[in-house]
Amino acid sequence: MNTPQDTAPGDSEVLIVGAGPAGLMLANILGMYGRRVTVLEAMDTLIDFPRGVGLDDESLRTIQTVGLVDSVLPHTTPQHIMRLVNGSGKVILVNNPQTDEFGWGRKHGFIQPAVDRALFEGLARFDNVQVLFGHRVEEVLETADGVTATALVSGPDGEVREHMFTAQYLVGCEGGKSPTRKRLRTTFDGESPATRWLVVDVNNDPLGTPNVFLGADPKRPYVSIGLPHAVRRWEFMLHDHETEDQVTDPDYVNALLKDHVPDPSQLSFIRRRVFTHHGRVAGTFRRGRQLVAGDAAHLMPVWMGQGWNSGMRDATNLGWKLASVLSGQAGDDLLDTYTSERREHAKAMVDLSLTFGNIIKITNPLLAAGRDAASSVLNLFPSVKSYFSDMKFKPMPRYTQGVLADPGTRTPGRAAARIGGNLIPVRTANSRVSPVGVQFPQPRVNFRHGHDVLLDDAVGNWWSVIVWGNSPKDVLPEASLEKLRALGANLVCILPETQREWAEKSMGEDVLVLGDSTGRMKKWFDDRPTPMVFLRPDRFVAGACLTQDGPATLDAILASMSFNPQPATLR
Repeated sequence: MNTPQDTAPGDSEVLIVGAGPAGLMLANILGMYGRRVTVLEAMDTLIDFPRGVGLDDESLRTIQTVGLVDSVLPHTTPQHIMRLVNGSGKVILVNNPQTDEFGWGRKHGFIQPAVDRALFEGLARFDNVQVLFGHRVEEVLETADGVTATALVSGPDGEVREHMFTAQYLVGCEGGKSPTRKRLRTTFDGESPATRWLVVDVNNDPLGTPNVFLGADPKRPYVSIGLPHAVRRWEFMLHDHETEDQVTDPDYVNALLKDHVPDPSQLSFIRRRVFTHHGRVAGTFRRGRQLVAGDAAHLMPVWMGQGWNSGMRDATNLGWKLASVLSGQAGDDLLDTYTSERREHAKAMVDLSLTFGNIIKITNPLLAAGRDAASSVLNLFPSVKSYFSDMKFKPMPRYTQGVLADPGTRTPGRAAARIGGNLIPVRTANSRVSPVGVQFPQPRVNFRHGHDVLLDDAVGNWWSVIVWGNSPKDVLPEASLEKLRALGANLVCILPETQREWAEKSMGEDVLVLGDSTGRMKKWFDDRPTPMVFLRPDRFVAGACLTQDGPATLDAILASMSFNPQPATLR
C-alpha cells in the first residue's frame, strides 16, 4: 500500500473516505469486481486498539465472498454465548443460537483490529485498489460527471500539500461525525442517551471464560467479555457524579475491578476509556454522486454487537450496485435502492439495541426485581426461552423495495412478505412466506470440481438463476437466456446428490449442477412454491417463482435495477 510520501494525485472510479471496516470491505468488493478504487484515510495507520467485539454469520458470509475467511477466522471465537445475569449473579437469559443457515454460526467474538487488518492486507491482491494514509479530505466538489476531493498531506519535509483525487462516486466511511453525511444535507435522527460507560480492555485474560456476561446489577450494570487472543473486556456504567478523569484513574479502575479479579493491580491494561452510546440513522444514504456507509450512515449502540456488522451489510449491498453502474450494466438509479434496502433494517437494529440496553441498565431496585421475576417466569415457557436463546428477536433483513420482483404480481421493485395467488402449488405450500428480499441459505453441496463445498463458493460472486431439479436452459426461452447472459448470471441446477451424475451428463457444460448432499435444499424448495430463484450477488433473493413465470419475473427484476442490455464486464 502507498504511504503519504510516495503518493500522487490520480483518478479512480470510486473514492472511499475512511479506512474503517465498512470502507475496507467496500474496497475489497469493488476490487474483486475489477473497479478502480482509492481509499483516503486521515490517520497514519489503522486503529490498533479493541473496539467491536461481535461478528455475525452475515458478515462472515461476505468475508467468505471476498476470499478472506481463512485470514479472519484465527481472530474469532465461534459460538460466543451471552448470559444476562442479575445483581446476585443468577442467569436470567441465555443467548446461544445454534443456527447456521447462512453457512456460519450466528455469533462470534472477534478482535476488531486484527480482522480490520486482514481486510486491509487483502487489498494488496488488487492492482486496481490503493489505500493512502495521512490523507485528510478537506473539500469535495461534485459535478454532473463526478467528484473531486482535495486532501491535505504532510510531506517528509513537514510541509502540508494539497492532493486532488477525482472519481465517479465518493463513499464516506469516516465515522459518526462524517463530513460526507453533512454534505448530503440529510437528517441524523435518533438519540444519544446520557448514560456513560467505562471500557477497560486487558491482555492475558485473568478469567478465561470464553463468553459474555451482561451484569444487570442495579448497583452498577457491567459487561464482562472474553475475546480471542486472551483479551478481556469490562464495561461499567458510570453514575452522573463520576467524572472522566476520576473513572480513568488507575486506582479508581482497580476499585471497580476488585469484585471481578483477586488483584486488579496485576492486570496488563490495553486501555481505559469513557464512551457514550449513540443510536442514530441518516435520512438518506445517498445524494447525487456521494454516499455514506458504516457509522457515517448509522450509529449503533453496542448491546447487540451490530455496529461492525451493519457496516458489513452496507458494503455488501452497495458494492455490487456500484460495480453494476460503473460497468454500464445498470443505470445510476440503481444506487437509490441502497437507501431503500438498507435504511429500515439499520433503524430496526438501532431500536432493538436501545431497547436491550434499557433492560440491562435499570438501576431502580424495584424495577430490577420486577424484570428478574418476569424473566424467571418467561423462562418456564420453552417457546419464549428459545426466542431469546436462538436470537429469534433479531430482525433479519427483508427488503420490500429495491432490486426485487413480487412472486405473485411480478411488480418491479417491490415484494410483499407473503406469496399471493390461487394456484394449487401456492395453496398447498408448507409456507407462503415469500423468499424474495431475504438471504438465500448456504448449505454445503457437491459438484464436478468439489465436494462438501459451501454454496457461495460453488456459484461464484455474481448473479445466479437457480432451479430445483431442472436445467434453467430447459425451462426458460432463448430470449430470457440471452438476458441472463448479458447480466453475467450463472445457470445453476440443484438436485439430490443421487441424481447429480445423470444431470452433469445431460445438462451441458454451461449449467452448473450441484448435488444437495445434506437435504437442506430439498427441504427449502419443498416448503415453497418457488422452484426458480434469481439470486443477487449479495446473496439476497431478487425473484422466486414457478418456472413458467420465470421470463416475466426476470424482466421485472431487470426493470427494478435499471438494467442496460449489454454484455457484463464484471467477471
